[in-house]
Amino acid sequence: QVQLVETGGGLVQAGDSLRLSCTPSDRQLNYHAMSWFRQSPGKEREFVASIIVVPKKITYGAFVKGRFTISRDDARTTLYLQMDNLKAEDTAVYYCAARVSPGASSAPASYDYWGQGTQVTVSS
Repeated sequence: QVQLVETGGGLVQAGDSLRLSCTPSDRQLNYHAMSWFRQSPGKEREFVASIIVVPKKITYGAFVKGRFTISRDDARTTLYLQMDNLKAEDTAVYYCAARVSPGASSAPASYDYWGQGTQVTVSS
């Protein structure tokens, strides 16, 4: 079973930046896409951003509006999420997800593997 390990969460103030990382335990597997989701208490899991590996395609959730940047180190198979100008409403547990087959980038059900999540808390 592939494990995804997220790091980089923490407590920051509004306007600050954070960079999340996600590293899969199986770096040889051909992932079709890797993505970030987030979930706040009492809310459904929300799509943040996705990278389709081949052909490369990046998609963001509507709320991102240029504040977040997803990227991937192909050699290390590590996924990143650079989050700038953080707001209190960005407070959530952020999850890394990966799948090996094509599917809907924004649909949690289309992903095969999930990380344990990393908490991001933004104080206003």
